[in-house]
Amino acid sequence: MSNPAIMSEIRRLALLAGDEIMRVYARSDFGVQTKSDNSPVTEADEAADRLISAGLRAAFPDIALVTEEQAASHTVSADRFFIVDPLDGTKEFIHRRGDFTVNIALVENGVPVSGVVYAPARERLFYTLPDGGSVEEAGPFDPEVTGKTGAIRVSDPDNNALTVVASQSHRDQATDDYIAQYSVDAFRGAGSSLKFCLVATGEADLYPRLGRTMEWDTAAGDAVLRGAGGRVIRFDDHTPLLYGKAGYENPFFIACSPAVGLKQPV
Repeated sequence: MSNPAIMSEIRRLALLAGDEIMRVYARSDFGVQTKSDNSPVTEADEAADRLISAGLRAAFPDIALVTEEQAASHTVSADRFFIVDPLDGTKEFIHRRGDFTVNIALVENGVPVSGVVYAPARERLFYTLPDGGSVEEAGPFDPEVTGKTGAIRVSDPDNNALTVVASQSHRDQATDDYIAQYSVDAFRGAGSSLKFCLVATGEADLYPRLGRTMEWDTAAGDAVLRGAGGRVIRFDDHTPLLYGKAGYENPFFIACSPAVGLKQPV
């Protein structure tokens, strides 16, 4: 269960951060730098990070904060912490493909219990509720006033005709080999944590990720998917994906509707 005050604030901060991101996105040119891990970072990442970090620290000073853009936060050790990716899908942002998101989650004892995923260019907003469920809110969005929401729920799929979603920027042969074990009726490409949300709404049934991700990439989408009745499990042994790991790096994982008949790794 999530705290109503926390959910209200992380929703508000995600929307405000989205406004900052879209201001940069609307420009004809914006600076792109390379971080120490060779991943790109833009003015939008940094502006959104400043806004969210300041807001969370002011509202909840007793809760630890881990954020992608602040390396010093990557050594935090706590059973309860916020974890933030202020702009997930920076490559999608740079190439103006639209599939980028703001991710904010609260983790307690290894489990993401609250989360918000906002895709400002797609005008889609997903978050968990205090009762444990998940919703999608219809726009236009007001940071101070909650709009009309609808409960979301994972699919009850036909295992002979699955819809699979996978990364547009990180698709590889290992992923294709794994997907080939299933009877796939349709394939959807998507960037960032939107893939979790497409499974959460039933627009897709299965999302396998055989590649490097960090906890800030997945926690908010994981929370939304869990609240919609889905699950996120390790690729190797099908146990639940947990958070607060040393270094915050994830193993390979599968996000899916529980009714998907999962295959073993190839």
